[in-house]
Amino acid sequence: MLIPATVSAGKIPDDYKIGGFALGCQAYTFNRFSVFEAIEKTAQAGGRVIEFFPGQKLSADQPDVKWDHNASDDIIEKVKAKLAQHYIKAVNYGVVGIPKDEAQARKVFEFAKKLGLYGITTESVESIDTIEKLVKEYDIRVGFHDHPKRANDSGYKMWDPNYVLSVVKNRDHRIGSCADTGHWVRSGLKPVECLRILKGRIISSHLKDLNEFGKPEAHDLPYGAGVSEVPAILNELKRQHFQGNISIEYEHNWEHSVPEVAQCIGFVRGYEAANK
Repeated sequence: MLIPATVSAGKIPDDYKIGGFALGCQAYTFNRFSVFEAIEKTAQAGGRVIEFFPGQKLSADQPDVKWDHNASDDIIEKVKAKLAQHYIKAVNYGVVGIPKDEAQARKVFEFAKKLGLYGITTESVESIDTIEKLVKEYDIRVGFHDHPKRANDSGYKMWDPNYVLSVVKNRDHRIGSCADTGHWVRSGLKPVECLRILKGRIISSHLKDLNEFGKPEAHDLPYGAGVSEVPAILNELKRQHFQGNISIEYEHNWEHSVPEVAQCIGFVRGYEAANK
């Protein structure tokens, strides 16, 4: 059955879920490859959704064409056709800067609308007023992403879930966190505790399992093999009735990561079976 590449932004259909979660890849996992190859590899690994990032080359045939929110309608249609071919739904886009200027910010939201995205991922806290206006207009969610704590940059606060909560708590309910669990672990934070701080505001997640806790150089492992307590994370997301996408952003073994990404997806399938 051919599943349409785009549907209402209001909800991710159950057809695209694994273990109760809209599970697939952040295309950055395959940033050594093209957008078309990232879609293919997501499908090979067993994913059902994909989150794009700005600047990836489009295809092996068009390596000079970059994929982002400035793409022409013709390029967007080519990507949508590729998604449909592999039964993958595009659900998110980021991490992308969203300008304060409404006309420029609107380009990001229009791009998301054309793809039927559930959400957008950003760290542009300074643009929160513009973001809130466009979230209400387009009914597309925005999640603020966390990178690790920076030893030499005390001004960077996105690593702290309490700070993210302070940014979003009095804003439209469609504005919240893109919970990057790996970066929380690198920052010496326990992901489940962070999720609880942000309860009701988790828009999406970059779910990672790392080999070490509190180490900036820690790297990804297949789910269940590291220190991130993935079952507890999934339990907490279920408890919060999380409806967003989980992106596997596997930043290790870059050239040959499909088998390890597939193990992550298999882990979530096993989680579902164990919890029936």
